[in-house]
Amino acid sequence: MAADRRRQWRMHAPPDMEPHVELEPDSPGWRHAVLSHDIDEFAGAQPSWSLHYEQLSSGPFTGSLRHVQLPGLRMVHEQASCATWQRGELGGGHIGFAMPLDLAGHAAFNGQALTTESIMIGRSEQLDLCLPADAGLIAVVVDAQLLGTLWEHLYQKRMSAWFDRQVVVAARPGLAESLRRLHLRAMADAESVPGLLHNPAAMLQLRDAILIEWIEALPTKVGIDELASGEARKRVVDRACELMLAQRDAPLTILQVCDRIGASPRKLEYCFRSVLGIAPAKYMRAARLNGVRRELRRGGGAVQDVASRWGFWHMGEFAAAYRRQFGELPSHTLRQAG
Repeated sequence: MAADRRRQWRMHAPPDMEPHVELEPDSPGWRHAVLSHDIDEFAGAQPSWSLHYEQLSSGPFTGSLRHVQLPGLRMVHEQASCATWQRGELGGGHIGFAMPLDLAGHAAFNGQALTTESIMIGRSEQLDLCLPADAGLIAVVVDAQLLGTLWEHLYQKRMSAWFDRQVVVAARPGLAESLRRLHLRAMADAESVPGLLHNPAAMLQLRDAILIEWIEALPTKVGIDELASGEARKRVVDRACELMLAQRDAPLTILQVCDRIGASPRKLEYCFRSVLGIAPAKYMRAARLNGVRRELRRGGGAVQDVASRWGFWHMGEFAAAYRRQFGELPSHTLRQAG
């Protein structure tokens, strides 16, 4: 089923998207589109942002990305064929709003579970998002000062303190689907209408219209009672991942990781499944395979040498695991790098 969805998704990917197609990125308005089969290229192809993606599920990676930059606001539409863990920052002094698309598996933002009715909100300096295979998202990343001014004009009060946290809220009833349609239609208009991104008045009208729709979709009350528990689970996962990759050629066992962070195997399993949707051992193998792939893509040496640096000593088992994860043999990856 997952493979069928991936094939269908690729057939419907926009045909005119090519890697690193960028129009006037230094002007107040520009658009940017990427279609990539390399997850690191995909993460790095997002102007002015610093992001790191890990491929968590198996299969060849395909990602499509569209950005439309308006004065003080960037609109985003992203899709990927594999489950991803996305971390990094979207520039300083901004606040992001995002909504997942086509969820058919585990999804979490800052350790909080997501549904198709969820809106993610948070400052741009810290992103932590896990999405399943064949999922996507829409988002706006807006200048914090611009948002604060608009908020005061709309509601005659300052923005709530929870805007400085990374929170998940449920969209107001009946508004999630209409917001998705409006966002995608607005992006399509900005990409297809000649001259719109050269018309300051038109860009400001489009910006204000889409931003107000996102704000109006927020619930009237936001509770953050569950936020602390999600953040605590994420801290456990972050510390465990750090230990898992600290000794690449001799990785710790899961029991050793538990001992170092002071958590039981059951608790570690619960935290990983809550945050990433997979077991700790599966994540550790996926992260090490991702590390091997990055080195091979950079031409980091012979396959056996690179694999051993990441703790893989049985070449037959390693090659089989690599092929399951990425849909190709490590030797093929190395030849492509050459």
